[in-house]
Amino acid sequence: MHGVLCRAARLAKQTYTPSEPLRMGLTYIKLSVANPARPRRSARVKFLVDSGAHYSVVPAPVLRRLGIKPGKTKSFILADGTETRRSLGQALFRLNGEEGASPVIFGEEGDSVLLGSVSLEALGFMLDPLRRQLRPLPMVLASLKGKG
Repeated sequence: MHGVLCRAARLAKQTYTPSEPLRMGLTYIKLSVANPARPRRSARVKFLVDSGAHYSVVPAPVLRRLGIKPGKTKSFILADGTETRRSLGQALFRLNGEEGASPVIFGEEGDSVLLGSVSLEALGFMLDPLRRQLRPLPMVLASLKGKG
């Protein structure tokens, strides 16, 4: 495990200097959202992939049609620094034969429909921001057992 931590520390210190200007863009993807209690009932939703957002945001009417109920309300900080409150529930996300459950924010009018990092990781994907593509997330398992 020590070797894994040392390698991670070395990688964290590395910097990347692009040989060409970075292209900034938005990545959209359509995937299925379902109620984990009734997974056959689903809706196709177009998401903006936002690896900077922790939780996904789905319009509240879509979640309600699927029978997903809000479990609690949390405070969130918007990009402009203001604080707002939104309801949270649990949803099942499906993409290319993969599925994973994660928290979902009940989006209100004016909210962007976002696919956040927790949902991406639950699906086993990560965003490649340079290619604007989803890639398989390398699964790392650290063992606390010593060798021998």
